[in-house]
Amino acid sequence: MQIRLEALDTALRKEIAPISWVHGDEPLLRIEATDHLRAAMRQSGFQEREVFNVERGFKVDALLAETQALSLFASSRIIELRLNGKPTKELGAALGQAAATLDASTRILLSGPRLDRATTETAWFRELDRHALIVPVYPIERAKLPQWIAQRLGRQNQKADPQTLDFLAERVEGNLLAAHQEIRKLGLLFSEGPLPADGVREAVLNVARYDAFGLADAMLAGDIARTLRTLEGLRAEGEAPPLVLWALGDAIRNLARLSEGRASGRAPASMMRELRIFGPREALYQRALQRLDAGRLERALQAAAGIDRIAKGISPGDAWSEMMSLATSLAGAPSLAGN
Repeated sequence: MQIRLEALDTALRKEIAPISWVHGDEPLLRIEATDHLRAAMRQSGFQEREVFNVERGFKVDALLAETQALSLFASSRIIELRLNGKPTKELGAALGQAAATLDASTRILLSGPRLDRATTETAWFRELDRHALIVPVYPIERAKLPQWIAQRLGRQNQKADPQTLDFLAERVEGNLLAAHQEIRKLGLLFSEGPLPADGVREAVLNVARYDAFGLADAMLAGDIARTLRTLEGLRAEGEAPPLVLWALGDAIRNLARLSEGRASGRAPASMMRELRIFGPREALYQRALQRLDAGRLERALQAAAGIDRIAKGISPGDAWSEMMSLATSLAGAPSLAGN
């Protein structure tokens, strides 16, 4: 059974599943969800813990042997698997076998990177899903980041005004581990209650980390300021222009396909699945399609091809400036709407 992170407490109050699997590309939230599951298991009596790091060369026989071994030090135990990459078919088969034979004294807890669609559509994963609690962890959307920060501040009995929350969100965007550290630091520097805006600005470092896919999301959302800020951050961090252009071009190509499918009467949900657009990104694409027509998208594809020639040194020009013009145009910048 797959559940959202917000529903984890409710699921754990009902039962501790034989196998629990937390996956996602946001380290802080994945660590916290795994810690929460482990604490719930211990509260239910699973005290002993055996940890395996699943890397290249990991022997699934060791996992199966452990699931069948008797506990020496406690009546119930946790077998924890930490994955560093994509699970193999052999591991999936071993987990399925373990799930079918696992007794009530043992629980398996897995954590690792986001599972792609190719994995979640395998026969072994579908079979495992019948016995397991699967918890996908998604990054915090930029629009929801101030609220997330406010909730974290509330845990230490602090609060901030909307402007300060937005300032904090800008500084920690894309780096929740650093955000967590900055929030904890505010708890040490200031007393409980409202935070002083000027004091926060002096105390908080600019720990934002930008990535090319975050740029595409900002463009799709129509957030011009964030689009500019992310592009400037990527340039300052020395990101390679071809990678940034690839992320922008991929988003534009998806928009063009969705626009073409919409014109031919195809269901947007079906098209989204074909293009592997899931979760919060579906809403971003839908928002972008409301302001971008087929003609704009065709011109954008042509512009992206021109920027590619500049980035490769075939044509003269500044690839970063051209990408800024293209991205902000698609985000809805009035002065560039004709692009």
